[in-house]
Amino acid sequence: MSPSAGVTRSTLRQQIADALRDEVLAGRLPPGREFTVKQIAEQYGVSATPVREALFDLSAQGLLASDQHRGFQVREFTVADYRAMAEARALVVEGLFRNPAERVAVRPEGLASIRRRAAEAVRAAKGGDLDVLIGYDLRFWRELGQFVLNPYIADFLTRLRVQAWVFAVHRLRRDGMDENVLWFGHEELVEAIARGDREQVHAEMRSYYGHALTWADRLEAREAEGDAERNAEAHADGPSAGPGSAMPPQSPESPGHCA
Repeated sequence: MSPSAGVTRSTLRQQIADALRDEVLAGRLPPGREFTVKQIAEQYGVSATPVREALFDLSAQGLLASDQHRGFQVREFTVADYRAMAEARALVVEGLFRNPAERVAVRPEGLASIRRRAAEAVRAAKGGDLDVLIGYDLRFWRELGQFVLNPYIADFLTRLRVQAWVFAVHRLRRDGMDENVLWFGHEELVEAIARGDREQVHAEMRSYYGHALTWADRLEAREAEGDAERNAEAHADGPSAGPGSAMPPQSPESPGHCA
């Protein structure tokens, strides 16, 4: 293989991974959606090798689940997964700012770009433009991550944020977005970091994770209600009495019905 062929394949692999990630983040590839290497290769009109590599890359990032016999599917994150993501990010960021001189190097020349990302993310959130919000929010956190002196931590935080959006996107499209779900503190966080105000950084991050965990609580309550309703319906639709049965119909107050 010539060097140019290797570069081309590597670039194609990244392009396919980026395209599929965008499809997942846009909600066009919903959780549980299954597909094979052959299907994706035919869709993009490329050979199987870069597609397989791209899919394994996305699997390593936690966005896809792979099965030797069934191919790949978009990973389904639960509310418990989302809660764990938020708690993990909170613990890591809190640790980073306990002694930021050793773990974080804020470069003033990088703040201008991050301020723009923050402003655009807030504007998109308030305007309800989910696609734009996801793009700017990920860029915002990715650029903030460049201040972290440990690249492994920065990469970990970025992956968790992408996974959190994979969890959130189809739920937000289903339920809508409001101030009880979305966080608008990007700009305040940037300014606190720029001032070196550790207490305010912690306050903004507590607000950020508080929003995430409050939403998780609401989702858990909704899922519990849905499970209860389905169980009640299943009980009500159970085996019917046979011919000649004298079983009376249940009243609304009887077990197995919602009042």
